[in-house]
Amino acid sequence: MTLKIILPIGISFYTFHGLSYVIDIYKKKIKPTKNFIEYSVFVSFFPLLVAGPIERATHLLPQIQKKRVFNYSKAVDGLRQILWGLFKKMVIADGCAGYVNMIFNNSSDYNGSTLVLGAILFAFQIYGDFSGYSDIAIGTARLFGIDLLKNFSFPYFSRDIAEFWRRWHISLTSWFKDYIYIPLGGSRGGVWITIRNTFIIFLISGFWHGANWTFIAWGLLNAIYFLPLLVLKRNRNNIEIVAQGKYLPTVKEIFEIISTFVLTTFAWIFFRAENITSAINYISGIFSFSIFTMPEIQPRKLIVLIAIFLVIEWFGREKEFALSNFGLKLPKILRWLLYYIIIFMIMNYCGESQQFIYFQF
Repeated sequence: MTLKIILPIGISFYTFHGLSYVIDIYKKKIKPTKNFIEYSVFVSFFPLLVAGPIERATHLLPQIQKKRVFNYSKAVDGLRQILWGLFKKMVIADGCAGYVNMIFNNSSDYNGSTLVLGAILFAFQIYGDFSGYSDIAIGTARLFGIDLLKNFSFPYFSRDIAEFWRRWHISLTSWFKDYIYIPLGGSRGGVWITIRNTFIIFLISGFWHGANWTFIAWGLLNAIYFLPLLVLKRNRNNIEIVAQGKYLPTVKEIFEIISTFVLTTFAWIFFRAENITSAINYISGIFSFSIFTMPEIQPRKLIVLIAIFLVIEWFGREKEFALSNFGLKLPKILRWLLYYIIIFMIMNYCGESQQFIYFQF
């Protein structure tokens, strides 16, 4: 018997959001607020309500409690982040969605190279979709004088899986670390305890996304990716952003970035598939001789837009978000021209409107 229960949008986000308040009080990190309005604003602050970032009471409550005044430079910075979030969502994520749905829903009809293309486009769809929402939420909060936690830090420029998970959905990763991983013993009990705790965290992460074996497989696969780094004690090798202070990465860094992206994209197949059988069939279709043929779908315009997106992200990777300081040294007229070009691309190259992927979690 299957129960069809309708759940509120983003229930897991504000559940974890509220839990942090209770747990931090229990651990005596904060004192319970006696002001019901302050507590209500903390629980229901609208920019982050349905898809994060997952805020902490220790970070958000003090900002709600103090008096705030309008800050022009902070508001302008927030508008830039909202603009970049809209570009990510409407141009990149929604632009990829149509092709991704077509390929994943009819995977048996396409050759291996087209299936590879579908997996790559989904990697950009989910990144543009989720990080785009985070940028919009963080930028909107900044208009009200509130600084939310950073949720993404250019994860597709990571050089290993450990670095990727330090840069992807940072608020959830840190939540699991502080409230589950460390209480379990973290890395203090030796290699085997560390491996056990890491697998537990990734499996719980899979459960958090939904009661589907595909999410469990996705979490397990990422835990397996993590295993060699733990055993060799290399999971803290890449703390700083890649090629910091440089225009281009080294050949070694390029290889590491591509390798990490390939592993991550492979795992995303399980995340996107309807069930385990579909995921296995999709992967089987990739590993065939047809992978050496040309893709049957060639979205040239979308590929150009993704390339532009990656260039802007690369040159803004050392900042809070890609447009944070991008073009600020240009004359005012050229800077505004850049913003108008981005608005033009949003208006003319956006894909068919899609619901945010993480609204379902």
